[in-house]
Amino acid sequence: MNKIIIFLLSSIIICSKAISQQRVVAECTVEFKAQLSNNANAEEATALQNSSKIVYIKGNDSRTDVISSSFTQSVIYNKTTGLITVLREFGNNKVLTKLSYAQWQEKNKNYEAFALQNTEETKIILGYSCIKALLQLKNGTQMLIYYTNSIVPSVKDFEYQFKDVPGFVLGYEMYEGDKKILYMATKINLSPVPASKFVIPTTGYRLLQ
Repeated sequence: MNKIIIFLLSSIIICSKAISQQRVVAECTVEFKAQLSNNANAEEATALQNSSKIVYIKGNDSRTDVISSSFTQSVIYNKTTGLITVLREFGNNKVLTKLSYAQWQEKNKNYEAFALQNTEETKIILGYSCIKALLQLKNGTQMLIYYTNSIVPSVKDFEYQFKDVPGFVLGYEMYEGDKKILYMATKINLSPVPASKFVIPTTGYRLLQ
């Protein structure tokens, strides 16, 4: 009995120490670059190289910008209100969509995480030791991710499929059709993010229900 109690106390101490060492990041900008891993022609590879993905986090707000030569999309999420605003630009067309969190959940239900299996492999990304893990989604899709448990974002829903990962995802592989795309963080800035990044425009966009 004493051995069991000592073991349980030791486990609690280890878990508490791990949690206390994890730092919540409430202000940061993370830039990701993407590359096609297979079945890509030169035109597709060039288009992807010229695109970018930037994540902004400030307290309870997050913004994810995906910018390419043909379109721009920004997803702004307010964790306090649970409201999501999606801004899209296609040439001269600008469209704004507002979603409640329930609608956001419904829209992303196929990307709900089902299980996370860590491997013994690690990868250093931007100075952070990241665990290589296999993420199983409810729709049957498997994703290879790299996450650090040294830091965790104050808003995790900016990537819905990663919201239950116990850390900050700095790299991942996903499939679009038969093409495998690798996203890897190339820069992280922990300086304060301008509040203007999360201001919802009131003009210039067509409201799409």
